[in-house]
Amino acid sequence: MSKREKLQRAWRVARRYPMTLRRTLHSSRAQRLHIGSGPEILPGWVNIDNRRYKGVDKVLDVTRGLPFKDVQFVFAEHFIEHLDFRDAFFLLQECRRIMRDDGVLRLSTPNLDWVWATHYKTIMTTEEQVLACFALNRAFRGWGHQFLYNEETLSSVLRAAGFSTIVRCAYGESSHPELQHLERHERAADLGDLSHILIVEASGRGGEAPPHLTEPRAFYERDVDVR
Repeated sequence: MSKREKLQRAWRVARRYPMTLRRTLHSSRAQRLHIGSGPEILPGWVNIDNRRYKGVDKVLDVTRGLPFKDVQFVFAEHFIEHLDFRDAFFLLQECRRIMRDDGVLRLSTPNLDWVWATHYKTIMTTEEQVLACFALNRAFRGWGHQFLYNEETLSSVLRAAGFSTIVRCAYGESSHPELQHLERHERAADLGDLSHILIVEASGRGGEAPPHLTEPRAFYERDVDVR
């Protein structure tokens, strides 16, 4: 690990220290958390955002920790893709930590498989090549996106964060009544059976990182900050 990488890692740990102390000493109970709510407020949930939108219950930087405990449900719609991968992984670990043993985390995020399938082809006209280049980069860089997931990667990362059971869900559907019909984000057309949106529910404890996650994650984290 280079000196720069060591300094970056030390900074990430240091910036979370005050929240680590707070979540240890002053964690509050909450039944349902809506993380990254923005102005889309869900009644009956603790709506959390880093901006003070009308209806937001807690203004919080969730990449520094979650000062809650005994949580039954956590919901985040089109949020995780806006976080640096390492911050997102820390947040997933925090979700597992604060949730009850029978708690469920529901995530909704753009589907990387749909993005590349609808934005790029191997044979294109000159005009299509230019359009595809900008469209694909827009999907990765637009709207504050930082990291897009496909199903296997998201499932692997959730297991690495400690969840043991990952279930793919359809838009608005869940076996848990409390998690049904929550999505509010605008929808795009699916490509056949390939959904534009990736929705999963994670639960259980004792999950471990699958072997195929280790090397790709390591070289990504090594190179992503190189300038």
